[in-house]
Amino acid sequence: MRFIEEVSKEEYQEFTRNHPKSHFLQSYEWGEFCRLAKGQIPHYVGMHNDNEELVATALILEKKTPLGYSYGYSPRGFLIDYHNRAYIKVFTNYLKSFMAENKMIYIKFDPDIKYQDIDEEGNKVEGGENNYELYDYMLSLGYLHTGFYKLYEGNQPRYTFRINLKRSWEEVENVFSKTFQKSIRRSEQYNIEIDNNVDVKTFYNLLKENSAKDGFEARSEEFYEKFVEAMGDNIKFFNASIRPKELLKKIDNEISTLEEELTKSSKKEADIKNKIARLNKEKEEFSKIDEEKIVICSLICTYTANRAWSFYIGSNDLANFTFAVSKCYYEAIKDAFNENKDFFDLFGVVGDPHTTYKNLARIYDFKRKFGDEYIEFIGEFDLVNKKFLYKILPFLLKIYRKIRG
Repeated sequence: MRFIEEVSKEEYQEFTRNHPKSHFLQSYEWGEFCRLAKGQIPHYVGMHNDNEELVATALILEKKTPLGYSYGYSPRGFLIDYHNRAYIKVFTNYLKSFMAENKMIYIKFDPDIKYQDIDEEGNKVEGGENNYELYDYMLSLGYLHTGFYKLYEGNQPRYTFRINLKRSWEEVENVFSKTFQKSIRRSEQYNIEIDNNVDVKTFYNLLKENSAKDGFEARSEEFYEKFVEAMGDNIKFFNASIRPKELLKKIDNEISTLEEELTKSSKKEADIKNKIARLNKEKEEFSKIDEEKIVICSLICTYTANRAWSFYIGSNDLANFTFAVSKCYYEAIKDAFNENKDFFDLFGVVGDPHTTYKNLARIYDFKRKFGDEYIEFIGEFDLVNKKFLYKILPFLLKIYRKIRG
């Protein structure tokens, strides 16, 4: 076998897009985005077998330090046959040499590997599948595991929900909760329009509203412009729009019909008055907008050849009011199904559904409504080259960042 320090773009893209464990965070495009937006140095390394066939790759994002050394991160890497222990061992040894040659303190990995089957509370399912043996094998090769965190303490979420798309659409819809299905039906009354226009400015303005409510700080608009530029055809926007003035006319007509019905019969008086009250509330909301058409939710999804993820979303209060957020997700999932993807990943939830930290429990509750599999990933492993520097690096970086202000 032979280590390749820089796999060609064409060979790397072909391998990573079609690999059974393909992930957009291991894509060539993600590496270029991290170069543009984060100042990281992407390395596209790999390994050929004895037949000169590519059997492993890893996108390693290198970050320089003031010490003259650097450290690396391979998000959801590496891509390899994890059943082939010989491949893992040889590739690990190559990576150790790669670190030594490039003065890297360590490389962090967090592979797209399930740790164990869990129930909806995040608890281990007795008798379920697990990858404990792989976990132990990685430790035997010298990897250090950074812990089984439950929230978002790591570089990537350690839990997610995934919807299996390798079945009929009817079966996919059946895993959606009744609450989610109801929200989709209710969204129809607002005549929500979905388009795939690339509109970073609108998305960013909506994202800022999300961030303010959720207690997270949005990155700059330029950051998302670079993301769209680098990812190219590997992303798709799902924008939900409404036409407020048309909806106001529709509401007025409905109220008139109900008021007329009220004069003819008192049998359903309470029910009719409740409907009128709800319509007046909608009228109040839509009357605040003086535009013919307005985007109220924007979801960005990412793809490999066989997989799909929701990634960034921006929405306002009106999106929640009209169930446009649910509508965007529904259309994105259906689109991934039509494109023959293996699954649709909701990209991240907590492992503690009852956490009181920020609004993470609410995010879990929302994504749980999509149903299907709640997944616990195996977590982060560090492959260490300089043990002393590895131990003191967090402290040194903290001081350095404080000095820089």
